[in-house]
Amino acid sequence: MIETLYAIYRQYPRVQTDTRQLQSGEIFFALKGPHFNGNLFAEKALEMGAAAVVVDEPQTVTDNRIFLVPDVLEALQELALYHRKQFTIPFLAITGSNGKTTTKELVSAVLATTFKTATTKGNLNNHIGIPLTILSIPPDAEMAVIEMGANHQQEIASYCRYTLPTHGLITNCGKAHLEGFGGVEGVRKGKGELFDYLRLHAGTAFVMWDYVYFHPMSSGIPTIIRYGTRDAEITGTVTGSEPYLEVSVTTDEASFPVSTNLVGDYNLPNVLAAVAVGHHFGVPFEQIRQAIEQYQPTNSRSQLISGKKNTFILDAYNANPSSMRLAIENFARQPHNAKYVCLGAMMELGTDSLAEHQAIVELLKQFSWTDVLLVGGDFEKTTHPYRFFATATTAMDWLQKQSIEDGMFLIKGSRSMRMETLMQAFEYKIT
Repeated sequence: MIETLYAIYRQYPRVQTDTRQLQSGEIFFALKGPHFNGNLFAEKALEMGAAAVVVDEPQTVTDNRIFLVPDVLEALQELALYHRKQFTIPFLAITGSNGKTTTKELVSAVLATTFKTATTKGNLNNHIGIPLTILSIPPDAEMAVIEMGANHQQEIASYCRYTLPTHGLITNCGKAHLEGFGGVEGVRKGKGELFDYLRLHAGTAFVMWDYVYFHPMSSGIPTIIRYGTRDAEITGTVTGSEPYLEVSVTTDEASFPVSTNLVGDYNLPNVLAAVAVGHHFGVPFEQIRQAIEQYQPTNSRSQLISGKKNTFILDAYNANPSSMRLAIENFARQPHNAKYVCLGAMMELGTDSLAEHQAIVELLKQFSWTDVLLVGGDFEKTTHPYRFFATATTAMDWLQKQSIEDGMFLIKGSRSMRMETLMQAFEYKIT
């Protein structure tokens, strides 16, 4: 069946899983979950111009363009694997607790200066998004960069089975998804499944050598490219971060400055990772530098926004104890007289949640702020002297009444908290 589907895919090389976004000539995979059943939309997909429809419920087969498989999701992943096997190009997989999307974007920008590079769009980094990414890779691609997200063990291993990465990069292993991974050691084991795959398949790993825990994790991988602030093939130091990160990079061949559009010196490893990957694949240094300098962060990831009356660091796409701590410490170093911290609760921390939220509160107490707004979740249960709001909407309502000018705001929280809503208090719409 996969060979038959792949023959259709070669003729119609576009795949869709949502009829609301379906375009004529695409293959529709009728996925189903707890709250939806794509099988019910099989005929509608054909009416909208789908070239073929893949279902796993017999009663929906009413047309010879509808293909019945045992499981639609598995068929999607098997088709992605079949497509992957048509390539002999480098496949670089990127995972980690923090910074993987920014690193993926920087790496892709660098590689795209020299190679036809296919990469994950947005954050399509799960069991559905990764197959869709692989199936979006055109036949003439020269590089593929695949982002992998995970919140439990064996998830990265499952992605490797149909991505077949030749190269890999783990940004870091921090306090993220502790509930699913079962603690920090579980995070390292889960993320380390990428290195495990590379070790068994003669792969290449790009390793942030400053993080000592990566030394044993990467041991045994045939080729290791090290980057960091010392003892590595690619080294770099922060030369400025007020407000944008400036870096001095040194390799075995050259030294050069990089002036980024990224906020926070915690982005140094992400920049060095992009340099390491580019250098390994022979991208000229000047093109590496230009690509990194031209990259503009989007989608509420470490964005510096100059509003009509205030300045904002909007980092509200995700949050965990590691990234939250780095963001607060970076914000504390910003030279501004009126600083406002707006933090949304962190999710998926399990039994560690209250302690981790309290630890963030204790960190906040170490600095002087004009005001602090804590929003939702376990922040309500912490002991603190700050303002608390149940939702981002109620926090926004309060901000609208304050008439704040010449302030600098850090806005950060887990995605479900929708902390970008606060920007509406300042007549700024996030798109």
